[in-house]
Amino acid sequence: TLYSFLYVLRLNEGSNTGINIDERKKMERENFTIWSIFFLEGFSQYPRLEVVLFVFSLVMYLATLLGNSTLILITILDSRLKTPMYLFLGNLSFMDICYTSASIPTLLVNLLSSQKTIILSGCAVQMYLSLAMGSTECVLLAVMAYDRYVAICNPLRYSIIMNRCVCARMATVSWVTGCLTALLETSLALQIPLCGNLIDHFTCEILAVLKLACTSSLLVNTIMLVVSILLLPIPMLLICISYIFILSTILRISSAEGRNKAFSTCGAHLTVVILYYGAALSMYLKPSSSKAQKIDKIISLLYGVLTPMLNPVIYSLRNKEVKDAMKKLLGKIPLHQTHEHL
Repeated sequence: TLYSFLYVLRLNEGSNTGINIDERKKMERENFTIWSIFFLEGFSQYPRLEVVLFVFSLVMYLATLLGNSTLILITILDSRLKTPMYLFLGNLSFMDICYTSASIPTLLVNLLSSQKTIILSGCAVQMYLSLAMGSTECVLLAVMAYDRYVAICNPLRYSIIMNRCVCARMATVSWVTGCLTALLETSLALQIPLCGNLIDHFTCEILAVLKLACTSSLLVNTIMLVVSILLLPIPMLLICISYIFILSTILRISSAEGRNKAFSTCGAHLTVVILYYGAALSMYLKPSSSKAQKIDKIISLLYGVLTPMLNPVIYSLRNKEVKDAMKKLLGKIPLHQTHEHL
């Protein structure tokens, strides 16, 4: 008999938290069960590695919060950074904070806990936030590529094309697209009957949850495929087209200084794109297997903690404006009245 984990378990959620391994296996053999609690396998097969992963994840999470919060702060406080690129960068930093905060705190608790559990509502929220922030970032990276295309290929009309109203609309479209597609995917995933409550992942990642499905749902699989294509290959194609035109324009610049400045403004964004889409494509557009699931957990961990931490670092290393703004924020240099930028 099929069952769904949308309904409330007959037993109290609080009493379910004490379910041991034998009881869990017995529950999985029952003909009809409605889960309100899930067990995250995570890295429990490697207990010695869990302490190392805890330290690594904690350091990366704190660095992510510090780096991205600082980047958001300086884009708000520094008048020189009131440009479209930094508006989008502030949104990207906020997404990274939300994305990591959706899963890393739970991961940190479970790495030190003998019973790695999460309730239904927590699993649903975690799944939705991860999907929403990831999907929004896919669209936003394409928007940022278009911004760099206009700045380099059509600099005289940049301020007209990328005015404040247009930038606000583009950022809003990114958020709405990501949040709505995540709502659709999460809603469908929560309606699928599951034949178990042991998730072979350290978070309620949607593909790991769908592996527990009693039967394959053509509707859900089709929607997942369509959304993956819309939010992964298509934005990546638009980014590639933008950079083809950007590279063509840069190569026609006569001065070496001009070429270096153009490359520096695009290098950070291109690096982030490669890191982000490389990990995302490796997880969502490949055949499914038990061995691949183990690799997925490693990639997902790096994708979840390392990439958001690196984003502010990448955008700061070769960006004089950001470095000067950070120094000014720390009181190391006096306020500049003017600053030339694209």
